[in-house]
Amino acid sequence: RLDWLNGFLAGITLAMAILPEEFPVVLTIFLALGAWRISQKNVLTRRSHAIQALGSTTVLCVDKTGTLTLNQMSVGKIMNGADFFDVSLDTNHLPESFHELVEFSILASQRDPFDPMEKSLKKFGNNTLRETEHIHEDWKLIKEYPLSQELLAMSHVWQSPDGADYIIAAKGAPEAVADLCHMEPHELEQLSRNISQMAGEGLRIIGVARGSFTQKDLPGKQHDFNFQFLGLVGFQDPIRAEVPQAVQECYQAGIRVVMITGDYPGTARNIAQKIGLNQPEMVITGDELDAMDDETLKNRVKDVNIFARMVPEMKLRLVEAFKSNGETVAMTGDGVNDAPALKSAQIGISMGGRGTDVAREASDLVLLEDDFSSIVATVKMGRRIYDNLKKATAYIFAVHVPIIGMSFLPVVFQWPLVLFPVQIVFLELIIDPACSVVFEAEPPEKDVMRRPPRSSSEGLFNRKNIGMSVLQGIVVLIFVLAIYLMGLNWQGEASARTLSYITLIFANLALILTNRSWSRTIYQTLRSPNQALWWVLGGAVLFLAAILYFPPLQQLFKFCPLNLWEILLCLAAGMLSVLWFEVFKWYKNRDSRTG
Repeated sequence: RLDWLNGFLAGITLAMAILPEEFPVVLTIFLALGAWRISQKNVLTRRSHAIQALGSTTVLCVDKTGTLTLNQMSVGKIMNGADFFDVSLDTNHLPESFHELVEFSILASQRDPFDPMEKSLKKFGNNTLRETEHIHEDWKLIKEYPLSQELLAMSHVWQSPDGADYIIAAKGAPEAVADLCHMEPHELEQLSRNISQMAGEGLRIIGVARGSFTQKDLPGKQHDFNFQFLGLVGFQDPIRAEVPQAVQECYQAGIRVVMITGDYPGTARNIAQKIGLNQPEMVITGDELDAMDDETLKNRVKDVNIFARMVPEMKLRLVEAFKSNGETVAMTGDGVNDAPALKSAQIGISMGGRGTDVAREASDLVLLEDDFSSIVATVKMGRRIYDNLKKATAYIFAVHVPIIGMSFLPVVFQWPLVLFPVQIVFLELIIDPACSVVFEAEPPEKDVMRRPPRSSSEGLFNRKNIGMSVLQGIVVLIFVLAIYLMGLNWQGEASARTLSYITLIFANLALILTNRSWSRTIYQTLRSPNQALWWVLGGAVLFLAAILYFPPLQQLFKFCPLNLWEILLCLAAGMLSVLWFEVFKWYKNRDSRTG
């Protein structure tokens, strides 16, 4: 009382003890290093909120081509209107009746193709038609009619060096090409059966047609040509080898995998069965989706995992339907028209390999390799980061309770002061790297992908976690206070201050060790590698020895030397202060195993 200097120091000390300055540091470092760790999985983070949202993902909507499959097309089967022909890797000859089909599928493609489908057509044509008159390197491309939303077919108008007429080659969605050819109802029925047969084998299918035009002024629309339907070409696109395991990992983690594709339902079912997708028999097509109102769609998406014959604009409706059911949606996309869906989803994932700039700008994450397993690995990393962030915040709450108590109680009860600002600074030299670097480097829990996603409404600071953390701190405070009072009664002020502070240091280290996992004991976590932990523990012990036995520091901290038994007493008290939490975790693990 009336000791202005100690009163001023006690006020500063209490302010330093109460102020949780670690939180901004922890959040900044965790998100920055989290983005770096995710980049090691070939995923770039464009918006940091996605790191936190990954752990709550409940629905993963993915494109089929290039994500679930390799996007390495090869011609697997062709149909010339009447007959089928199975293509193998060593096929280098075709029956004459199929030559025109292959010829016009190449003419409808780019001369120097970039698209994997067109590349495979050119390669197939070079292998099978190179010694025939059906390869036209000297033909001149006069005009291109591109794909459009109204007509999913494209046409190329060619002119041969010695010909006066124009030759038109068209390819695209079989129903669009059939529309160009004005096929009769019975022809459409037969075509539908042929498509279903090829789609059932997991093939991507296009239709091919030819036409001619004698006038000099070309029409503005493809429909103004007279086309003859030539047949179908089916492409094989093998699934990625790691996808089935990644899908099962998603199911174990409580995440639905939804496939969205422009292919036919039969193709989608075949791929779904290969990768182990749930309920592959249930499919919603683009036409069916267009016919549904929002409420019907909201109910249907609860059970359906395959959406076929979809166009990019439909993805937005799907995302909104899933979100209206309370799902946290991660959506992949690569095109300009995918941007609204990517923006609407809680986590938009664009393709770095084949994605457009617009899609990347709208997304939160960018896949450098268009690989489904990278998405799953990123979800796992997101869960790990959030888990470790919770451990770090729990540790911060726990360690501040005894510091606040030992700053405040001596003032209230007019005991000799235990903590001064310099001692708080020394504690922060342990606390700051522990809560930021040590906990960030913690490996994932073994069950990180075997538990359901957390609720998107679950906050980082919830009552249960804060309560448990504060309880840890109160128990530590009781032990430290007991050591302080014992030293005060036995040996005086300097000894009491030294004993209680050293106990607080050891208890701090014990809190670091016990909060590394809320499901495993300290003994179990010691077998998990964490190099940063040993640097912090080693540094703490080294500094501890310095302030105890280096006279200038000893005087600065107002300490006195301790003998071995006194240090062991402090160590035992610090470790015993977290023993109850270790027993709690052991009982919890035993109950979960017996359950």
